This record gives sequence, structure tokens and C-alpha cells, in this order.
Amino acid sequence: MKIIKRNFEIEDFTFDKIKNAINRAFSACNETISDDSLNRICGNLWAQIEGGSSVSVEAVQDMVETQLMMMGYFKVAKAYILYRDKRSEYRETITRFRQTVVDEEIIDLLKVMQATYTDRLYSLDLLFVKYQSFFKENIDVLDTLIKASVELITPEAPDWEFISARLLLLKIERTIRDREQSLNIKSFYEKIRYLTAENLYGRYILDEYTGDQVAELEDYINNNRNNLLTYSSLHLISKRYLITDLNHRVLERPQEMFMGIAMHLAIPEKEHKVLWVKRIYDILSSLKVTMATPTMSNARKPLSQLSSCFEDVMPDSLVGIYRTINNFAQVSKFGGGMGIYMGKVRAVGSDIRGFKGVAGGVLKWIKLCNDTAIAVDQLGVRQGSVAIYLDLWHKDMPEFLQLRTNNGDDRMKAHDVFPGICVPDFFWRIAQHDIDGTWYMMCPHEIEVAKGYCLEDYYGEDWEKRYQDCLQDSRIAKRAIKVKDLIRLIIKSAVETGTPFIFNRDTVNRMNPNKHQGIIYCSNLCTEIAQNQKAIRTKQTVVKVENGQDVVVEETFPGDFVVCNLASLVLGNLEVENDEELQHVIHTAVRALDNVIDLNFYPIPYAEITNRRMRPIGLGASGYHHLLAKRGIKWESQEHLSFMDEVFEKINYYAIEASCQLAVEKGVYSYFEGSDWQNGNYFSTRNYTDSKWQTLAGKVTENGLRNGYLLAIAPTSSTSIIAGTTAGTDPVMNRYFLEEKKGSIVPRVAPQLSDTTFWLYKTAHQVDQKWIVDAASVRQRHLDQSQSVNLFIDQSFTFRGVLQLYLRAWEKGVKTLYYIRSRSLEVEECETCSA
Repeated sequence: MKIIKRNFEIEDFTFDKIKNAINRAFSACNETISDDSLNRICGNLWAQIEGGSSVSVEAVQDMVETQLMMMGYFKVAKAYILYRDKRSEYRETITRFRQTVVDEEIIDLLKVMQATYTDRLYSLDLLFVKYQSFFKENIDVLDTLIKASVELITPEAPDWEFISARLLLLKIERTIRDREQSLNIKSFYEKIRYLTAENLYGRYILDEYTGDQVAELEDYINNNRNNLLTYSSLHLISKRYLITDLNHRVLERPQEMFMGIAMHLAIPEKEHKVLWVKRIYDILSSLKVTMATPTMSNARKPLSQLSSCFEDVMPDSLVGIYRTINNFAQVSKFGGGMGIYMGKVRAVGSDIRGFKGVAGGVLKWIKLCNDTAIAVDQLGVRQGSVAIYLDLWHKDMPEFLQLRTNNGDDRMKAHDVFPGICVPDFFWRIAQHDIDGTWYMMCPHEIEVAKGYCLEDYYGEDWEKRYQDCLQDSRIAKRAIKVKDLIRLIIKSAVETGTPFIFNRDTVNRMNPNKHQGIIYCSNLCTEIAQNQKAIRTKQTVVKVENGQDVVVEETFPGDFVVCNLASLVLGNLEVENDEELQHVIHTAVRALDNVIDLNFYPIPYAEITNRRMRPIGLGASGYHHLLAKRGIKWESQEHLSFMDEVFEKINYYAIEASCQLAVEKGVYSYFEGSDWQNGNYFSTRNYTDSKWQTLAGKVTENGLRNGYLLAIAPTSSTSIIAGTTAGTDPVMNRYFLEEKKGSIVPRVAPQLSDTTFWLYKTAHQVDQKWIVDAASVRQRHLDQSQSVNLFIDQSFTFRGVLQLYLRAWEKGVKTLYYIRSRSLEVEECETCSA
């Protein structure tokens, strides 16, 4: 017996497809059919067609309908009829597409999408109508389909993001496939060899992996994980992260990118290296972890600058000042951002070599940093990024707070730097209880000359005693300002420009697990890093003779030049209640970050010295609001705070556990002895007192830690797009919006947006900001460093309302605040710290 299909093809008759169709009809009605009844229907069908040589599909389906009704399955028969109608519609839509789409590969993809997305919201009829409106002769059909599909992305139909991604992926695949054919590349190993020869891959990959190992890893690649990518994520990956040739033609698939990154990050694992490649690949390709933008971009490439951000302390000397500016230029050249502490630089009107009133203050040097940021622009790709931090008692503070505001003398402006202020507890107490009181500012150079110490080298009660001592010393000139006037300058700048960033210096240093080795003066470009800092100092400059030639040698003490090595757990894509999964993912991420330290290309030697000595990492989180929405938890609720308290405590526990195990395997960081990690104070000050924590604390004391710093939450603006999740720990700015990126419009939809989650995605400006501060406080207990915390205000906020948010953050132990985001203000996202 043969069956005649609708396209008139003839093939052998079987009951398999008939049984599947009947089962689907029963399933649609939430019913089941017994095997006996199913066989009875098939037997009756066979009795009707037996003896003939062939039968048409339509005739068989008519008979199935009749049998279902004869046996009393009227509801199922109706579902079967509707199923037939829908299939008929599908075929008609595909037929209409075939009028202009002659490419069978595209048609096959449309059929797959038709079968996958069965809701009416994702009907191919809708795509066809939109496609027809865009279609023109001589315009690429696939590009037109992609454009049409993207146009259909709405809050009501967010899954067009995934359909659009499938179409874009086909376009990328075709480009790569054509290029591979022209180059006769038939395997991943051959591709790596070609990319290495073209200086697009680092030679170290072939040096570390055999052909057999690469073949094994190629077999491990899971292309089904491409289906996790949204259009926004795939569009971003293709534009910024995939390797291209000099003509900007893509040469790398998304899963090859993830595998290449994993191969690079696993190189230090001399034993079980391939196993660790697979583990790192799994957490990256399943979008459970994102590495920082520099790591995503530069891992596997010849110049592997993998770190996001750097911090330097500018000394109060001409040599030191220009060294810091040169350090910034070198960091910027290779794509890093910079945080610079200028609290040691003498103020306007201070003396130089005894000459009174001749010092130009910090603003002149800030303008040099500003111009350096503009000048060193990575071959025209992106200008440098720098945050400048100054202590609130510095004599130049009022002018510093007007660096980016719209009015005033433009010669005193630096519009391309991001100012941050270092605020002591003492100031917040005055602001809280005596806002009409007076605040005194002084020059750090005058303090050092008069008192023999640097005020900025102290914190807490020690700082406050010395500050009061300085106020009583007539040799030190004071500049007085009303506290409320200084706060007004801070808030005016924040509302106009989003800055200054807030660095609560006493809170940061009290909770510093490595306070035995120094002080933390400031944070970085995104306010999540809090690590010990020390200025670079010149020891001596000597002239030597080598091979008959004079050589000038400058010897320096390297100080503590901070490096940020970042990654983020994608909370929205993790099963955070599954402790086994959370432990597995965090242990893998911590190892990968620790390896970044050894693999990194360092633009300046001071960075390498500090990074290898302290071995700091910054494991953070994105998808925070995504996770809350998935769990049905409102942002403004105690349930939110309790839930995230548990989540971040577990994250901290597993990160410390992972670093402790690495210490046993690879050794402890240089300054572990005497640290709060070692003496147990880290655990007691955070109230980690139960038996589980005490056991871990004992292991840390006995075995040490691999990393001096572990957790820091970066803003993740771009990497969260890759993961298809919400940025950092912020509420969503919008449930749906259109983003313009270099001439193209990309629709963005909150992840897993539905009728259920829509109201759980309360937007950032609608959320009561007290809950943002309180959530940051809950997280802060579990972070040895800090976090990028944005506050969102509108015209309803008063001066006092913003001040109360600052005070609330300080009272609740929040270490840093990032941007104040006004509705009317667009602030520049930091891409280097995106993790």
C-alpha cells in the first residue's frame, strides 16, 4: 500500500504518523487514548483501504475524523479537525513564501520555527505580511526576513527575539560556511591553524593543545545552545565579539567563540586541562556565567588583555603625576578603564618648594587626564574612560564638584572624566544632625608638612582624631563651607551629570579583609572594586654603561596598582535553589578568574606585580531582577530581601570554598598571613556563626585562600545582553524599548516577559528607592568588595529626598554608590567593567 502526499510524492503507507496525529489531538484536549482504542481505529482504517494500491493523505485524514466521531470522541474529533486546519494554514503560508523565497534552507528554517512557536502571536502569517511590506527586488531575502521578524518584537510577543535570532544565525552561518569552503577549512583545528597564521588567534592555543584534543573539544561543542541567544545577544556578539578578518567578515561561530575562550582560560590547568575546558565552556555557553567584556573580546587572541579596569594613586610630585597619566594612557591604549585617586595632590594656592600660593591644584591635572582620555582612543574605536576620586576634605572640592556641570567657567571643566568623592563617616553624621554646620577643607600637602603624616592614610576614629587635630593647627589653612551648601553642590552635579560617585571610605576600610597590608583610598570606574592601594614611588635614577653606551635606569617601588578581574553569575539563568549546581558553577568561575591573573597581558608592570601578589578577583552577578520576576517576587517586598540574603550568602560561601580549595592545590596569595581571612575576623564581623560557616572558617585558617579579594558586582551592561538577562542588580529601566546601536535599531524586551512577570518588572524609576538601598545593604554583607549601585530619581525628588537616600545607604553599610540616574539624563555605560 502506498500513500500519496500533498506534493504528489509517493511513499510506503505506515500508521506511525496517523497514531502521532491522533495522540496529539487527545493531548490537546488533556485526554489520553488506550492502545486498544488506537489500534481499533487503525484496524477500521485498514479495512476501508485494504485492497487498493494507494490512498491520498486527505482521504486518510477524513477517515480518521469519521472513526473518532463514531467512537464518541467528539471533542477530540474537533481538535483533530482544528489541527488539520492549522496544518493547512501552515502549508498555505509556506506556499506564499515560496513565491519569493526559493532557498530551501530558509524554507526549512521557517518550517522549524512554525513547528516550534505554535502560538498565534508567532504565526508565520504575521511574518509574511511584514516581509511583503519590506520585500524589494535585488534585496537579500534573508536580510528582509530578519528585518521583518525584528519588527514583530513587542512586549506582547517577546519570543520574536528568539525567532529573529534563528534567522540571523543562519546568515552568520552562511557567511562562515562560504569562507570556510573558500579556505578549505574542514575542522575546528584547521580553523585555529588558519586564524593563528593570520594573527587572529594567539599562538599559545596551538602550543597548548594537540590536534586530537581540539578534535575532542570540537565534538563537545553544543550548537543547540545557540537557541538560548536572543536577537539582541546574537546581534551584539556578531558585531563586537566574534573574530572577523581584516575585511570584517565573520570567521567564528558563537559556540566556537565560547570554546576558544574556555580553551584559553584553562591553559594553566596542566592536569585535566581538557576537562576544565569543558567545564568552563559549559558555564559560558549555557549563559550561566559571563566573563568581563575584555575577557570575552581578547581571550584566545594574540594580545590577551583580559582585565577590565585598573586603579592608581597619583603622588604629589611632578614625576609621580606624569607617571600616573602615562599609566592611564597605557591602560587606555589596550582597552582598560581607570580609577585615579588624587587626594594626595596639593590644592590650589599651596606652596611649591617653599614658594607660597603657586600650586595650581588638582583641576589642572584632571584636565590632562581628560585630554588623555580623548587622545588615546584605541585606534578611533572608543576614547579612554577614567574616574577621578578626591576626598571630601580636600581644599579643591567645591570646584571638583563642578567639573561636569553645565554652567561656570569652561576652562575649569573636564566633561570626559567621571568624578567620585571619598566621604568619611564624620561628614555624614554632621549632615544628619547639623546640616547648618560648617565643613572645613584643607590641603593634604600642608597637612603633611605641618603634622608629619598624611591624613588620607587613616580612617575611622584614627582619621577623625587627626582631622580635629588639623583643625586646631593654625599652620594649616582652612576653607570653610556650610554642610548644606556642599551637599547642594553634590546633588546639583548628581542631578545634572549622574556623578559624583560616592565612596564611603570608613565603611570600605573597616570591612577590608586585608587592612593589615594597607588602605583603600578609592574605587574604580564602576565603583565595585575595593582593594588596597599604594602610590608608585621612585627609588633612584642611575646612569649605567652597557656595551660602551650610557643607559638611564629608573628604579621604582611598584606600590599597589589595582587590577579588576571580573565575571558575573547570571542569576536569571541559574537554579539558585540547587546547591549542587550553584557550587559547581561558582567553583568553575572562580578557577577561571584565578587563571585570568596568570594569563593576562599587562599594559604596565606595576599591574602585574600587584595582581600576582594579591590575586584579586571580582565575581559578581547579573540577572537580579530577572531572577525575582521568575520567582514571582516583588521588588518592594521583604520576601525580596530575605530571598536575596540567602542567595548571596550561598554565593559567598561557595566562592570562599572554591578559593580555599585552590589554595591547597596552587598556593595562597602573598598577604594571607595576618588578614581577616586568616584570623577569622572576616567571618565574625559578618555574623557567619553557624556550624557550616565555622567549619569553612577553620579550613581557611588552616589552608589559606588563593585570592585576596573575591566578590564584586559590576554593572554588566553589555554582557547581560549576551546572557539575555537584566543588567547587574538594578531594576529594569523599561520592560520594552528600542535601542539604537551604530545606525541600527535593536528592540529590547525584559527577559521572560509575560502576563505574569509584566507587573513584577516594576521599572527602576517607579520603584521606591529605599528598597534599592535596602537590597544593596543586604547584598553588601556578603561582598568583601563592593557593588555598582544606581539610584533612579525623577522631578518629584527634593534636595532632602536625595540626601536621605545617601544617608540611608551610609547607615546601612553600603560601601559605594554609582550613578544617580535622572529620567532626563542619559549616562554613559562603562563597557570595560561589563561582566
